[in-house]
Amino acid sequence: MTRARRPSAQTTAVLLELAAEPAAWRYGYDLGKQLGLKAGSLYPILTRLAGRGFLDTTWDTDVPTGRPPRHLYRLTPFGRLLAAELAPPRLEQRRAT
Repeated sequence: MTRARRPSAQTTAVLLELAAEPAAWRYGYDLGKQLGLKAGSLYPILTRLAGRGFLDTTWDTDVPTGRPPRHLYRLTPFGRLLAAELAPPRLEQRRAT
C-alpha cells in the first residue's frame, strides 16, 4: 500500500496508541478519551484507516443488557507496519546515527 502523504498528527496518535497493544481490540470511545480526541475527529480517522486496510473492525458481541453494541478496532499487519514507520526513533537508534 502506498501513501501520498504523511498522516495527520491525530491519525498518527491513533495508530501509535493502537500499536501499544496491536493484537488487542479497542473501543473508539476509550481511544478518544485517552488521546483527547472528540468523536467528530476520531471516528472519521478510524473509518478512513479501516477503509484503507490499516484497521480491523468488529462489533462487540459481549454486550450487557441495556447497552447497544459498540465497534472494536485493532491494527492489521499493514497498520502495524505503518505505525512502526511513524513511531519516533528510539534512543539507541538515535545514538547509533
